[in-house]
Amino acid sequence: MLKTLLAHLPVPLRRALDAAGLVRDLAPADDRRAGRVVEAAFGANPGGLVMKLYVPAGLPRPGGPLLVLLHGCGQDAASFATAAGWTALADRLGAPLVLPEQATRNNAGRCFNWFDQANIVRDGGEAASIRQMVEAAMIRFGCGRRSVFVAGLSAGGAMAAALLAAYPDIFAAGAVVAGMPVGCASDVASAMSRMARAGDDLDGPGWAARARTVAPAGYDGRWPRISIWQGGADRVVDPANAANLEAQWVALHGLADAPRLDVSPRPGLRRRLWGDAVEAWTIDGMAHGFPVAHAAAEPFVLEAGIDATAEIARFWGLPPG
Repeated sequence: MLKTLLAHLPVPLRRALDAAGLVRDLAPADDRRAGRVVEAAFGANPGGLVMKLYVPAGLPRPGGPLLVLLHGCGQDAASFATAAGWTALADRLGAPLVLPEQATRNNAGRCFNWFDQANIVRDGGEAASIRQMVEAAMIRFGCGRRSVFVAGLSAGGAMAAALLAAYPDIFAAGAVVAGMPVGCASDVASAMSRMARAGDDLDGPGWAARARTVAPAGYDGRWPRISIWQGGADRVVDPANAANLEAQWVALHGLADAPRLDVSPRPGLRRRLWGDAVEAWTIDGMAHGFPVAHAAAEPFVLEAGIDATAEIARFWGLPPG
């Protein structure tokens, strides 16, 4: 299948992929790997990350979606994906799931370096490594070019937001859970300060300008849709960061400040929607973590009476099960 896909690519693109190491490093699909997480080879990897890959049962359908999930600090990428329902979603959709994993040599806490401009700017560091993982998976499985989605928790959520800003031409949509707005910090000290107390020193256009610093120069195309999730009792990431993230993406999309929809599906749960491009969920009483409907034995995966993965997939427009 790989040879067939490569044969249909334009010659300049095939040469560029080969020069980047993406073609020669890419192993052919192996059905025996279905249903479990494996390490996969990809490109030059300037960010020094590990690529893990979950291949759903049965071969992914050509032109189908590609999912990318970024773990939080100290988490195991595969365990997090299973506990938070992402491997089940991948099986339901028949979609490959890319699981970038941080290494201690990059960050002692195994957090993605979302605060470091060199690692979040387009074609830089960790962002570039994740982009190469996406390209490798797209070639291997024949995924749709406008059907790539990224989600993340905490540091992974902040990196997901950065990827949406750096590669708006690659990602169709994303989700940020207990994360941070793009460009809110520039080093470890300012990252810790922002996490503890978000501050409101910028308005929406100001936050949007921060996001544009990592985007393609002069970019004036469409921006990815985004789903934002925040626990009201989060003591790791100040919930006010979610408000700044909302303002950032509402401004990027050129939407009015006031949401067109503001509902409470049940007490303590609030959903707001700006146009069809930005949604924000707030869960009163929830601490720092990824919300699931039932208890899960995984750090920072929290029972909250709602399946965030299913709601995110619905917002992205992925087909129901």
